[in-house]
Amino acid sequence: MLKTFAFLLFINLLLDARENPFFPASGELDIPMTTNQVISIPPLKRATISFPSTARTIESITVKYKNLDGSLVDKTVKLGNSIDWHLPLFLSQNIAINEESFSYKNSKKEKFKKIAGLSFISLYESKHKLKIITKDKMLRNFLLTKPHRIVCDFKRNIEIRSYDVDTAKKNSVVTKVRLGNHNGYYRVVIELDGYYSYKVKNIKGGYLLKFL
Repeated sequence: MLKTFAFLLFINLLLDARENPFFPASGELDIPMTTNQVISIPPLKRATISFPSTARTIESITVKYKNLDGSLVDKTVKLGNSIDWHLPLFLSQNIAINEESFSYKNSKKEKFKKIAGLSFISLYESKHKLKIITKDKMLRNFLLTKPHRIVCDFKRNIEIRSYDVDTAKKNSVVTKVRLGNHNGYYRVVIELDGYYSYKVKNIKGGYLLKFL
């Protein structure tokens, strides 16, 4: 008789048990559950990085990205390429970007455009180069700052009024040219749009300045 009673009590307890003990029953406190929901983030179109006028070489690029598990990782790509600080650096996943919109157009023959001159001297610019066409001998040249400018002295006894011309244009390194006479020579001051070093080379008919 006792065995029969105990058996019936055990069956009754099984009938009252929850089907799945891992989920809360009605009336119990709900416990937050994890999900695989991903927060919507706009896709990368284009990021722009600008450089100061002292920049000449890009050594590497480092990108920090997030993995699926939320961990952050730095990815560095070594480059070692020369750059033109006038042009921004673009980071993009849009392969349809028109590169000509932010780069100089290539040409087979380099073209120089006259930006200043008098009867005895003329200056022609092309990108990072400046031709000084004159029969006069260059006595000296040196660099000054604030503003950044190159000074060139040429031998000639002449009386001239001060010559001052603004040459700042798109993609132009030279922003202003000034001439003034001194005792036995005249001085050409070439103001630049940023910080540069430079080289001077003798060419046919004058001199070539290359801005670095």
